[in-house]
Amino acid sequence: MRSMPVAALVLAFAASTATAAEVARQQVEAQLGQITTWRRDFHQHPELGNRETRTSKIVADTLRKLGYEVKTGIAHTGVVGVLKGGKPGPKLAIRADMDALPVTEEVDLPFASKAKGEYLGKTVGVMHACGHDVHMATTLGVAAALAKLRKDLPGEVMMIFQPAEEGSPPGESGGAPLMVEEGVFAAFKPDAIFGMHVTSAYPVGSVALREGGMMASSDTFRMTITGRQAHGATPWRGIDPIVAGSEIVMSAQAIVSRRLDINKEPAVVTFGIFNGGQRFNIVPDSAELHGTVRAFDKEMRDQALADLRNVAEHVAAAHGAKVDAQIPVVPGSNPVNHNDPALTARVRTSLEKALGKEHVIEAKRWTASEDFPHLAIGAGAPSVYFFFGATPAGQDPDTAPSNHSPRFFVDEGALATGTTAMLQASLDYLGYASP
Repeated sequence: MRSMPVAALVLAFAASTATAAEVARQQVEAQLGQITTWRRDFHQHPELGNRETRTSKIVADTLRKLGYEVKTGIAHTGVVGVLKGGKPGPKLAIRADMDALPVTEEVDLPFASKAKGEYLGKTVGVMHACGHDVHMATTLGVAAALAKLRKDLPGEVMMIFQPAEEGSPPGESGGAPLMVEEGVFAAFKPDAIFGMHVTSAYPVGSVALREGGMMASSDTFRMTITGRQAHGATPWRGIDPIVAGSEIVMSAQAIVSRRLDINKEPAVVTFGIFNGGQRFNIVPDSAELHGTVRAFDKEMRDQALADLRNVAEHVAAAHGAKVDAQIPVVPGSNPVNHNDPALTARVRTSLEKALGKEHVIEAKRWTASEDFPHLAIGAGAPSVYFFFGATPAGQDPDTAPSNHSPRFFVDEGALATGTTAMLQASLDYLGYASP
């Protein structure tokens, strides 16, 4: 029988006497080179939503090699891997998103994206400008660590690699809602679900979370105002949809400032598109308005949408115009990204254990949104979602290029932070104890 090398004996003894937090750190240190390689490869080869074919193959092949039971083709390109631990315990789902954005990269990196794709009928640059490359790499790192600890791991883990978080191409469905619709939880009912997001809003080495509403709900609206065309010199012969639309925009500003109780929670009503007319001296037949509503409270969300419809219909009628109002546009809405209070307290303890209490920040509410809550609702399980910082030390996060910017930059120290944080939270939730 061959004897075990001294170095291996030392490592084995260290693992046998280490705490769960030390085991997590050891696992991340061992995987960090591979995690960095995954991240750079994904970054250099980004793919748009519902088109993540290369990405999903790499993810699926990697999970299979790690010993996961893998299912592909969920919501077009989604991948799910399930690992059964060697001991009984709870079921945990961990989600990472895979898609990139139609953004041309302006960061000078040796692995910068040169990829092109098609978006809204145009050839565009494609970039992981929101950090999903980091999400995939760190989550694969967590998957690898859990696989290494499988014999002593309680419970089961589902790794969800989701396509089209940034939205599906027009005319297509996708993302978290489609994964739920296609039965991602039909055979695996998680007791909890975790998600995380890298962001320039915090310095590298830090994580941020809060209980309750973490990110806002989002609803898209679209209005078509129909008037009557006339010569610009004789507007009284027509019905001007531009004037009617302008008054709708202005009247809608009172929804948040005068109709909603903003002592309770913040809310936003924003118009982002106003299209109408083709010539300077013609009153057009119609005009279009598109926008978004954000809220952290379901009642306030419902009231804002109802008030917006009321404004649109009555202002249009006052001008003698008609309005076809899709409020909200369906599909396309996301619920509030809500962190379960009890589970958040548990995860916060894990993050402080992993990174040190001084590196765990109380997150600000963010009026951006995300489709992760569809998975939590679809699973019928409590969820926790946290941020981890990407901005290099010495740089003010408030001045760093934000997510979705062509100059969005991730300090790769974030890879260790994100992997360590999620691994520690997962091990603690599952009840792992170092043998």
